Amino acid sequence: MPRKTDGMLFELQPRPTTGEDGKPLLYARPSAPYKRTMEDVETYCRFKGLNSGLVEMAFDTFIDVCSEWLADGYRVETPLGVFAPKIKLKGDFTDPSKVSGKDVKFAGIELTPSKRFVKNVHSKQKGFRKKGTIVGNAQMHDKAYMNEALRRAMISGFTTIQIFMMKSGLKYHSAQRYLDHLCLGEQPTLRRQKIGGTIHYFPLTK
Repeated sequence: MPRKTDGMLFELQPRPTTGEDGKPLLYARPSAPYKRTMEDVETYCRFKGLNSGLVEMAFDTFIDVCSEWLADGYRVETPLGVFAPKIKLKGDFTDPSKVSGKDVKFAGIELTPSKRFVKNVHSKQKGFRKKGTIVGNAQMHDKAYMNEALRRAMISGFTTIQIFMMKSGLKYHSAQRYLDHLCLGEQPTLRRQKIGGTIHYFPLTK
């Protein structure tokens, strides 16, 4: 059977949890070899006979006005979807009368894609292609290797996602999921604590 040459390239990654055969459950994620930029959009515009400069001006104008509306708390509906500001409290509160504007902080922007946008992407889908035959982060299958990597990452009495990445060779999200998994369950072996904007993982003493 000829090898598929179009469609979305994906790679397989292991989860910290295991299946019935004792091996890590797998998940798939996109694995495009590079990212697209505004330069690619401009090239496409020239190909279609459009003024690429107008597209960049439109984006600049959109960002300028949309950021102002979001900063005022408005949801902004666009052909791409609905943009909305995210906010959260700076601490733990139970009494509403104790909460003031100083206790709230901006926490980013969320986008809910429009049905039109999602439908358009789906209509252009050409299937999927698996990247290679080896599961990424295969070291997660080796319990002894992962235990040793965690031991070396704990040399200062704690570890972070970045430190554990270097010691284990895992990618960021896989390292985070692995450490978070050790903080869960009836017998967790780690506890997590945010210090200075960075999540630290400390071993639990038995």
